[in-house]
Amino acid sequence: MDAMLLLAVLAALAVGAVVALLFLRGRGAVADTGELAGRLTQMAESQTAVQAKIAEQLQAQERAVTKALEERLADLSKRVGDRLQESSTRSQNTLVELRERLAVIDQAQKNITELSTQVVGLQDILANKQARGSFGEIQLNDLVENILPPNAYEFQATLGNGRRADCLLKLPNPPGSIAIDSKFPLESYEALRSAGDEAARAQARRALAADLRTHVQAIAARYIIPGETAESALMFLPSEAVYAELHAAFRSVVEESYKARVWIVSPTTLMATLNTVRAVLKDVRMREQAGVIQTEVGKLLEDLGRLDERVGKLQRHFEQANEDLRQIRISSEKVTRRGERIEELEFEDPQSADEAIVPAKPRIVSN
Repeated sequence: MDAMLLLAVLAALAVGAVVALLFLRGRGAVADTGELAGRLTQMAESQTAVQAKIAEQLQAQERAVTKALEERLADLSKRVGDRLQESSTRSQNTLVELRERLAVIDQAQKNITELSTQVVGLQDILANKQARGSFGEIQLNDLVENILPPNAYEFQATLGNGRRADCLLKLPNPPGSIAIDSKFPLESYEALRSAGDEAARAQARRALAADLRTHVQAIAARYIIPGETAESALMFLPSEAVYAELHAAFRSVVEESYKARVWIVSPTTLMATLNTVRAVLKDVRMREQAGVIQTEVGKLLEDLGRLDERVGKLQRHFEQANEDLRQIRISSEKVTRRGERIEELEFEDPQSADEAIVPAKPRIVSN
């Protein structure tokens, strides 16, 4: 557009220059007016053509520039849109992953809260002696019920001395029934764990050792009854950690429990003990049924003898039947051969035989 304006100004200046020149030549040149008008007209037409061509070129350039700008803007818009879409997709994926991770974290937080609640509840159970006894009894009952048959045990069994055992394993003599106690004195153990200094820990160890000795002696006095129960009893600890600590730090107390015939067991060792008891009960039942088994085996042997005898008779019958079948086949073959020989005999036709026996006519003898 600036070029067109410049060309228009130049054309106007040229026209002005021509007019001025003609004016300077004087007013007497009227004869040349027609020629001048023609030239001016020609110049105007030429200028118009040039301006039109320039305008056309400028419009073409403007269209080309506009098209190029539009293409670049479209490409730029596409790239910006693609990047925005990609960024939006990444953002959405990130938000989804973030929500999933937050859900996992929230679930983990809930699990931690529930676990904390359970730990607090377990601590409350273990802190209360009666609740601790119930907890140990429940765990003991589950182990016994899952391993032994119902007739091999009894919960809260009353013994001959009036004492009540948490569980009584019914075994034949020897060794006899075995009582299990599940009330472990945990107060001293908790005091040992919560002790803040060495002096408090030493005092807690002494208290725990004394409580253990007292409890072991009480179990031996209550649940080991000569002639009624076995010569030993079981003290059940419902915690593997307590069992390990007891054997690691209080070995002397454990040895004293051995001397008192009180065996300290954890859930794992009790499972092994109960499996052994089950095997013993199975062996006892087998020994009790040994006479019955021998009698049944004798009867079975008698039945086998009779079966063998009958099989022999049946075999002889089969052999006799086989011999009879063989004789029958021989007779059948003889009859067949005789029939074949009879069939092969040749007999003359009855008519030809009659013709053969017709007497000859008598001949007349002349004298």
